[in-house]
Amino acid sequence: MSVYDKIFPPRVLTLPNGKQVSKPRSRAPLAAVILGFVISAVLGKYLVPALRRWKAGQAIKEDGPTWHMSKQGTPTMGGLMFIAAVAIVVLVLNGPAILSGDLTSVFVLLFALVFGLIGFIDDYAKIKKKENTGLSASQKFLLQLAAAILFIVLLRNSGILSPNLYVPFFGVEWKLPWVVYMIFAALVITGTVNAVNITDGVDGLSSSVTLPVCAFFAASFGYAYLHWDRPGSAGMTVFAAALFGGLVGFLVYNFYPAKVFMGDTGSLFLGGAVCGMAFALDLPLILILVGIIYIVETLSDIIQIVYFKATHGKRIFRMAPLHHHLEMGGWSEKKVVFVFAGISLVFCILAFL
Repeated sequence: MSVYDKIFPPRVLTLPNGKQVSKPRSRAPLAAVILGFVISAVLGKYLVPALRRWKAGQAIKEDGPTWHMSKQGTPTMGGLMFIAAVAIVVLVLNGPAILSGDLTSVFVLLFALVFGLIGFIDDYAKIKKKENTGLSASQKFLLQLAAAILFIVLLRNSGILSPNLYVPFFGVEWKLPWVVYMIFAALVITGTVNAVNITDGVDGLSSSVTLPVCAFFAASFGYAYLHWDRPGSAGMTVFAAALFGGLVGFLVYNFYPAKVFMGDTGSLFLGGAVCGMAFALDLPLILILVGIIYIVETLSDIIQIVYFKATHGKRIFRMAPLHHHLEMGGWSEKKVVFVFAGISLVFCILAFL
């Protein structure tokens, strides 16, 4: 028996005559990875030159690392390539299930697309102004908050989500009133989405860190499908696998030295997708483990700002967020990416266990 068979044993079905047979396992997740990669990589071949022609260049913050100024003008909004890949793969491979009423993957896709649209508006405003400021922080927060609340209400009314918080490793659930759960969920979603956005500061970092996260959710939804018959888990396995393949295709152009950046278009979509998968699995607290890099990056930014204001100008980190601190300490961009992605992988394995 293979390792795969031990983790995901074939499901046994009992026929009306009493005979037991093994249910064939779909190869859709593997197809989703391959198609996601191919579509994303092929789109990139045409999108990157098009973004250059449209002069959709990234403006680099002047208070960032000085060596990043050489990236000024690198095309942004490259996240469109993996966004399109995920949308196409999900609609094609999950088509029959969607038509039969299994809409979980559609809900998550639309949720992530809304965040991607917010990011696109922000990127477009930056390009138009030719500076690194688009929508105001309050505008982005209100739009994200509205999207989060609508998504949670949709999952609740569809019977996909419960107000119970399962605590990993402890085997207990906290039953919360729906109002309290809604507030919790909205804060988790907006916080996580912006944490993914903050992590997108080094060539290939955000996408590389998110690859193990996608693998975790693909394996978890696959396990849920095989053992729990959780509604929507088969379609969500395809969603996570498609995102994994799409990100690998994007890395062809985004790995150091990057030919294109994902922009807020890509990073907000990515954050929305990660949150959507966590809530579709009904395990939002698992984000503490699988999203450890996002959390550390955001905490480093918050700590730096609070300490700076409290001490009237002193800093804990050379520069925030953490990846810039490490760069200032002599780490190459490649080292930051490999170490952070490795940590993400370890915590995703721990989360699966």
